[in-house]
Amino acid sequence: MSTELLKLAHTVAKLAGSHLMNRPSSFTFTEKSSAVDFATQMDQQAEELIVREILNSRPDDGIIAEEGAARASKSGITWVIDPLDGTVNYLYGLPGWNVSIAAKDKDGVLVGVVYAPSINGLWSAVRGGDATYNGEKIKCNDPVTLDKALLSTGFAYDLDLRSTQGQVISNLLPRIRDLRRNGAAAVDLCYVAMGSLDGFFEASLNEWDHAAGGLIATQAGAVISGRAGGPANKDLVVCAGPALHAQLLPLI
Repeated sequence: MSTELLKLAHTVAKLAGSHLMNRPSSFTFTEKSSAVDFATQMDQQAEELIVREILNSRPDDGIIAEEGAARASKSGITWVIDPLDGTVNYLYGLPGWNVSIAAKDKDGVLVGVVYAPSINGLWSAVRGGDATYNGEKIKCNDPVTLDKALLSTGFAYDLDLRSTQGQVISNLLPRIRDLRRNGAAAVDLCYVAMGSLDGFFEASLNEWDHAAGGLIATQAGAVISGRAGGPANKDLVVCAGPALHAQLLPLI
């Protein structure tokens, strides 16, 4: 089954990515949790395309998607979809925005695909198998010491939480090699998977932000967790190779 799911995820992600590459000359905005948290018509169109294509092939599957598509699963498989991760990058014409598609069963995420057409990047993994980038096997960097670590992060839409995040970064900066802010959590997780980053952390992520990228990172040898080593969740996601993860987690 996982082979079938992976093939479908690849196909649908590429269709959505191709649609998104036709960037419009103007945008309409739907505000969500705050003025800095919004969706465009392209987020919504991409989600409609992805959900339609998945359900055409697998009508009994469930859906959890960022822009509101939801249905219970009758098959035991539920798709977790971020149709446009990195909307602000997309709006401003910056690279790294992506389509993130995962399929999960009762045991967790089974298949993950992240497609970033603006940087010609296609990452994928199946639980228990290899993680790949454009078809080539990838592995995270390990071991890495904190003082040699290149990290990435993102900032919450909650403005009060941003102040706390600023304090965390202030404490970390003197201890690490450097910090990046790329603007798309799924690709950040994939960068950890392929060794383009040593680690990533962010608060206030939703399941669709890290479902696919988290599996890809895990299958590439990284550890992904929440606070105190528990499951990654909305409170916190920390991802790095095992040695760095153990050093980084107590500092976040």
